[in-house]
Amino acid sequence: MKKIFVLTGEPSGDKLATEVIKVLKQSNQDIEFLSVGGEHLKSIGIKSIFDQKEITYIAFTDILLNFFKIKKKINETVKKILDFNPDILFSVDSPDFTLRVSKIIKLKKPKIKTIHFIAPKVWAWREGRVKKMKKYLDHILLLFYFEKKYFDRENLKNTFVGHPILDNINHEKIEINELLKEKIISIFPGSRFSELISHVPILIEFIKKMNNQNSNYNYIFHATETSKDYLSQIIKKNNLENVDLISNEKIKIAAIKKSSFAIVKSGTVSLEVCKYGVPSIIIYKMNFLNFLIAKSVLKIKFANMINIINNKEVIPELLQNECNSDEIFKTVNYLLKKPELINEQLKQVNKTIQELKSSTSSSIEVSNVLLSYLR
Repeated sequence: MKKIFVLTGEPSGDKLATEVIKVLKQSNQDIEFLSVGGEHLKSIGIKSIFDQKEITYIAFTDILLNFFKIKKKINETVKKILDFNPDILFSVDSPDFTLRVSKIIKLKKPKIKTIHFIAPKVWAWREGRVKKMKKYLDHILLLFYFEKKYFDRENLKNTFVGHPILDNINHEKIEINELLKEKIISIFPGSRFSELISHVPILIEFIKKMNNQNSNYNYIFHATETSKDYLSQIIKKNNLENVDLISNEKIKIAAIKKSSFAIVKSGTVSLEVCKYGVPSIIIYKMNFLNFLIAKSVLKIKFANMINIINNKEVIPELLQNECNSDEIFKTVNYLLKKPELINEQLKQVNKTIQELKSSTSSSIEVSNVLLSYLR
């Protein structure tokens, strides 16, 4: 029987890995799995050696403050992987944790194939990492085609698999016309508590400014299971009658499609908004220490992937000091009054989105690479 150890470091990686494993299971391959995973992998019967929450540290400062805890978990994970003795170590995202494990595994047991899904953003910072990665990775899987040149240059085997969020999934149709009014502005404040603390007060003030000028819009905060209670309390506290909260995934997609506009924190969710043809702006604000660290290491001009690929601001970005209620209010109002600018944004976004899709789906492409190493 073939064996795959699935290594994730946070919920997003857990979700991505789960979609890939679902496809692998459909291939009727006789494969045994073990993981460091979360609720998604657990839901399809994949056992985790410990709770993923124990190693989910996000920001630069969090990693520094929890260095010894992470090191202990890395050593524990290495031991479990060696005991399991898989054919493939399939690591997904969270490079500060997963790639450290892969490096040790390759050193201790070179026969185990190390395959990593979602290449670190070497084009944004620390391009020299590729030289090191090729010593312990057998294959790396890319979300964006432009990344290939960075890995081809160092002869690290790679495959463009497309971005999972852009896969064509047939969502169940949900009728929400009676639940939602016509003019909707969707708001994505983020899921991490640090993001909520930074963004939500600013966004509430923005809504109040909008209501003073134009009460025709309704606002929907898109929440996760972990953020919905916090957001609900803030909305109630401010007595905003034209603000709703959605955490159900199917209803969230229906609400996005029905939205006239979106205000989105920088990150993967912005691509999902683009996928459904909704005009948007990007916001992001972090604590000053993390901002200084990011500014010192990043070599990109933009935060949003659409803008990075096009090397220009297709979607307006309001970051750090510009991420305030006045700037958001001015920018949103300006765009809503300029349909020609919105149409141009959507035209450029759609062209870029088409270039980011794989020929089948990201999960199928990734599973095909994994199966090629098992044959």
